Amino acid sequence: MSVQSTHPLKPEAPGLPPGIPESPSCQRRHTLPASEFRCLTPEDAVSAFEIEREAFISVLGICPLYLDEIRHFLTLCPELSLGWFEEGCLVAFIIGSLWDKERLMQESLTLHRPGGHIAHLHVLAVHRAFRQQGRGPILLWRYLHHLGSQPAVHRAALMCEDTLVPFYERFSFHTVGPCAITVGSLTFTELHCSLRGHPFLRRNSGC
Repeated sequence: MSVQSTHPLKPEAPGLPPGIPESPSCQRRHTLPASEFRCLTPEDAVSAFEIEREAFISVLGICPLYLDEIRHFLTLCPELSLGWFEEGCLVAFIIGSLWDKERLMQESLTLHRPGGHIAHLHVLAVHRAFRQQGRGPILLWRYLHHLGSQPAVHRAALMCEDTLVPFYERFSFHTVGPCAITVGSLTFTELHCSLRGHPFLRRNSGC
């Protein structure tokens, strides 16, 4: 993959599944957009890390990605990220990379495989001031729609704690078994989602 694009992608807004609220208004101000979704760039790395650090360190004691790793992925594959901005400020984001094996492995935490067809979702994080507002589900739905528009990406994969499995099942992820990746004493469940024939590809824009 090449370095960052000078024109970040702006994924089309998909319709949302039942039970998930619509996104904020699509109206735009004369200066900064009131609410905008776009792929991240390396310049967004510090803001993303600050959100992630606050969200994960207090709960797990670790971050899925540290600052250098965020910069690494946003340089190699910015098109596999998606950020939600409010008046120019990042409030939620997802960062992914490509993987070329059937299951996630320890090295998939730090590698991007350009020839792969699986999008590995490394992290989904929401700023503390914007939590409990349904932003996580909206962002994930838009991200899957964005991935579905990329012909090379056939499937999404992630690992999570058992308590989060029902959340991801709402988006057609299914459990494939215990994940081979461990972080210290933490263990995870691996989930996959096929991007072929997924309901979001048949829905119209919600904006």
